[in-house]
Order: sequence, then C-alpha cells, then structure tokens
Amino acid sequence: MPVVVPPGVQVDIKGSHMRVKGPKGELERVFSPLVGISLENNEIQVTRKSDAPQERALHGTTRALIFNMVHGVSNGFEIALDIEGVGYRAEMNGKNLMLYVGYSHPVVVEPPAGISFEADAKTRQVKVLGYNKEQVGQVAANIREIRPPEPYHGKGIRYAGEKIRRKAGKSGKGK
Repeated sequence: MPVVVPPGVQVDIKGSHMRVKGPKGELERVFSPLVGISLENNEIQVTRKSDAPQERALHGTTRALIFNMVHGVSNGFEIALDIEGVGYRAEMNGKNLMLYVGYSHPVVVEPPAGISFEADAKTRQVKVLGYNKEQVGQVAANIREIRPPEPYHGKGIRYAGEKIRRKAGKSGKGK
C-alpha cells in the first residue's frame, strides 16, 4: 500500500536513508537495506526482495514508520492527558508545564525540542503536541509517570479515555 505524499511535503530518499520535510518540521531516518523505498508520482512505495519472515516484518514496519513521518510533518500528532483528583491541576508557565498533583511542590515539565504543551484549566486536560510520533508518546508517558492513576480513588494523570480498574476499599468492620 503506497504512502501518499501531501502537497507541501518534500521527500528525499538516498538508498535506505530518508528525509521528510513539511510545514510542522523535519524528520530523517535510516531504514533496513532489506526493503526498497522509492518515490513515484507523489507516492512512496515500499518493496521487499523475498517473502522471508524477517523481510515481511520489516516491510510492514517500514511502511508504518514512513506513514508516521509524512503524517507528522504535515499534520502533527496530539495526545491528551486527563488530571483527576481534588486540588490536582495543570497550568502553563511560558513553555513549561506546571503540574500540581499532590506533592509538596509543583512539578515542572520542560518540553524537549519539537514538543509543545497545552493546558486547559477548566477541563483539567493537558495536550502534548509534536510532529514526531515516538517523541510525543514518550513525553506523554513521562508526564503520566509523575502521578500514575491509583486504583482506589482513581486520582492521578491518565490518558484521555483510559479506563482504570477500580478496587474495592476496606470491607468494613471484622469480628
């Protein structure tokens, strides 16, 4: 299945090295030489030489990585995190994200290059935005790790739409 290159995105392929540049940013990656990558009339085609299991696996992985690169530099990626808990909140301090999640001090998260944050105080939601899908996912996981959701009251930072398995508390008075 070819990857369609939208207008405004430049693709440069040299052997197994690929560079993609678009309005959101620029990404480059070196792929395995077992798969062939070619650009024909605004479509990137990924081919393999044989049906060996390793080449079949690399074929699908390479195609997905190329699609994520093209989609990222043209549209970008976004992951939303919900903050749940009494007094828990997030706010922006310049480019930095300030998290108030039950510690004695606010936790400051500095965005790496290519990543930006949005914090909505009303819905207590934080959005991680960027053009590199791997980096966006890793930064969102790092923020969630600051205060992961706990199973008894559900307090903490969770992905939007994530279901937390709740546990029953104490069973009451015993004999």
